[in-house]
Amino acid sequence: MSTRKVFPKAFLIGCDEKTEWMISWFLKNYFKHNNETKFVFADFGLSKRMNTFVRNHPSILGVMEMENKHEKSWFLKPESMWFAPVEKCIWLDIDIEVRANIDDLFDKLVPEKLNMVEDKPWTKRRGDNGVWHNSGVVGWIHKPKILKDWALKTANKNHNEVGDQEVLHSMLNPITQITYINDLPNEYNVLRLQIEHDDYKGPIKCVHWTGQKGKDKIRGMLDDA
Repeated sequence: MSTRKVFPKAFLIGCDEKTEWMISWFLKNYFKHNNETKFVFADFGLSKRMNTFVRNHPSILGVMEMENKHEKSWFLKPESMWFAPVEKCIWLDIDIEVRANIDDLFDKLVPEKLNMVEDKPWTKRRGDNGVWHNSGVVGWIHKPKILKDWALKTANKNHNEVGDQEVLHSMLNPITQITYINDLPNEYNVLRLQIEHDDYKGPIKCVHWTGQKGKDKIRGMLDDA
């Protein structure tokens, strides 16, 4: 980062050149409803233009230049979480549409755990493979051990998992999930499949537009703006 200062509280976001087109959309939605908490940005391989944009944006406290690049940038997420200079931090995927004030989410974080929302569509669709948690929203306090273990596992390119969420799931069993995961309310990470296929009727503070269909939905919002 350009600064060594440790911030008491911040959101963490990040992306690479392939997904940087969503940055302005994400920030615009966030600031419709929030102004209390700013961001640290993890640069997973931005274009020079967007690197300059985030460095000069008034809501960005600092930019983390990730040394270990990866074709699938989501594998860099846990590493960026581990090195983020923030004591109380929440990662947000850049394809999340913030629809409400979410600063109260920091009050729901539990120390020594990863604070996440259950991925109900995956729990439902993946049979008897246990309870899944979605890595689009992840909160932590003071770098719990499970975060370090997750970062090391995803950094090892010899694993066979397709994403950082799968890596974390493979590391846990029903007992260790209770030890290392604190469940957050669904409203902070309502998944696209819940809205489009599972008839979700609960409250919504954040919609996570996952997958290519989700990105197409976001592009549609940009076209309509």
